[in-house]
Amino acid sequence: MNLRHPDTEAIYLDYNATAPVKPQVTEAIAGALAMTGNPSSVHQFGRAARDAVEEARERVAAMIGAQPAEIVFTAGGSEANNTALSGAGRKRLIISKIEHPSILRAAETLAQAGSGGRELLVLPVDGEGVVSLDALDRALGASAEDALVSIMLANNETGVIQPLAEITALAHGRGALVHCDAVQAPGRIAFGVDSLGVDMLSLSAHKFGGPKGVGALFLRAGAELDALVVGGGQERGRRAGTENVAGIVGFGVAAQLAAEDLQNAPHLAALRDGVEQRLRAIDPAVRIYSAGAERLPNTTCLTMPGVQSETQVMGLDLSGVAVSAGSACSSGKVEPSHVLRALGAPDAETGCAIRISLGWASREADVDKLVSVWRAFYAGLTARYTGGISQSSQSASAIER
Repeated sequence: MNLRHPDTEAIYLDYNATAPVKPQVTEAIAGALAMTGNPSSVHQFGRAARDAVEEARERVAAMIGAQPAEIVFTAGGSEANNTALSGAGRKRLIISKIEHPSILRAAETLAQAGSGGRELLVLPVDGEGVVSLDALDRALGASAEDALVSIMLANNETGVIQPLAEITALAHGRGALVHCDAVQAPGRIAFGVDSLGVDMLSLSAHKFGGPKGVGALFLRAGAELDALVVGGGQERGRRAGTENVAGIVGFGVAAQLAAEDLQNAPHLAALRDGVEQRLRAIDPAVRIYSAGAERLPNTTCLTMPGVQSETQVMGLDLSGVAVSAGSACSSGKVEPSHVLRALGAPDAETGCAIRISLGWASREADVDKLVSVWRAFYAGLTARYTGGISQSSQSASAIER
């Protein structure tokens, strides 16, 4: 087996794709891997595994202000999202244009499911990426007891935070159920299921220092849900399959540590703002997407005028800086962002966008290196084509044409 390990001196600025696993989580997972029993077994080995799962369930529930019985463990955020949309059994699905692909594709698939398909309504967003409440009002109609509204709490590409409490109040007023993809929120903004008012909410451990391949769906007590994965009675019959004990234990520890990350949020916001200011000082034509909206403190999505996203990601990576070109859920493909398109940005511009996302281990030195590498990389390209650093998107437009 050939395992390629990254350069230890490289800096990682792609936390929205996945955050580095925290040391305490790694230690807890190692201990859980040594556990022999199946959580469904009644002997002492099984009971020990069950206790570990339930302790983690309590920690995840506490992180979002839920009851432990309202937490359904899944194999990740995408499964939680798919379970919510398919299992709620509502005829109408109302989502936004900027949802994660696990919502968009799931909703489209359900809408295409023959004569029994759901009706799909997709809401627009404004130029900052905020969902239109007026459009939601019209989509709900006079009565929406047949509808499920699914709107993310924070966007994975731009970091824009949606007015979920207002969305939920409007939807509940017409009888609709509300699901929220909150995968990007833990450890970055304070929130809870009661303040949001949602009926269902998706989480994913690896976005805030937990392991990959484990997530959860909050299902408010009294809400009904058909299981997406069937075959056993695990998770109170709402998700069959032997529990990923080690992953769930790691998830629980990461959830317990998320409160510490919230204390670091102002520092991350200052680092994020500094990056934006310094890159715009290099070239005022740099566009910061959704800069006028409330955003996650760790996220910025911006353009390097005239330079394709894939070229930027590869060029920065070769210089020891890891960023992304948007969602990490596209099998490595770099395509025009549906999120930025929804904001009204042309493909020629969105094709030059990258996402920088900070996290629990980010330091000021990381930001300094990013800016230094970005300056040198951009200066090299513009010097090659225009004789110096561009002062407008027009002067940089010759790059890579």
